[in-house]
Amino acid sequence: MPDDVPTLDLPALLPQPWRAVLAPHLDPARTAALGGFVAREYAAGPVYPPLEDLFSAYRLCAPQDCRVLILGQDPYHKAGQAHGLSFSVRDGVPVPPSLRNVFKELAEDVGVPKPRGGNLSGWAAQGVLLLNAVLTVREAKPGSHANSGWEEFTDATIRALDALDHRVVFLLWGGYARKKAALVTNPRHVVLEAGHPSPMNPRGFLGSRPFSATNKALADAGLPTLDWERTAG
Repeated sequence: MPDDVPTLDLPALLPQPWRAVLAPHLDPARTAALGGFVAREYAAGPVYPPLEDLFSAYRLCAPQDCRVLILGQDPYHKAGQAHGLSFSVRDGVPVPPSLRNVFKELAEDVGVPKPRGGNLSGWAAQGVLLLNAVLTVREAKPGSHANSGWEEFTDATIRALDALDHRVVFLLWGGYARKKAALVTNPRHVVLEAGHPSPMNPRGFLGSRPFSATNKALADAGLPTLDWERTAG
């Protein structure tokens, strides 16, 4: 792995509103170390998502517009899948098994027909932050960038959302995501936990009805509900 690759200034790659709300929650030295690691990994490649899509979730959902967080673990690790939004895949890419279960629950919960594709940017445009706890992965090596500093970066994101003065619904699916519930301390927010939608987890997600529960929580706070049928942007 090359050692002379210039570090990435990760906060500088973020939209300004996110830079502002994350700054109080990030340690500059540790964020710089993470930027160095990420730069070296992209240089050694291949790493997903492509660098230009690294912060897609943040670009598509500003903090002041965020009403829902859906937290995944790390990006898809096959070429052409990951594009910076948790659980989402690019247009034309076959829908992965976990997302198929999300769509199955969507149909059973709120009657949304199965979408034609797996691009969830339409949810992001409505105020859903589709975040992974770890934002990069080496090709064909799931979990390869865990414990490299991304968790602190995305924990800072959760803390920034917790500090907002409007309700945010946190959808935490699976044991890894559910550990983040402790970061949500503001009583105005709502945390909805369930099992991971992976087919390898036969219990705990299907039947959890997260989409109707999210809309109820938003309506109870006087906020617009989500059009879950609007997946593609």
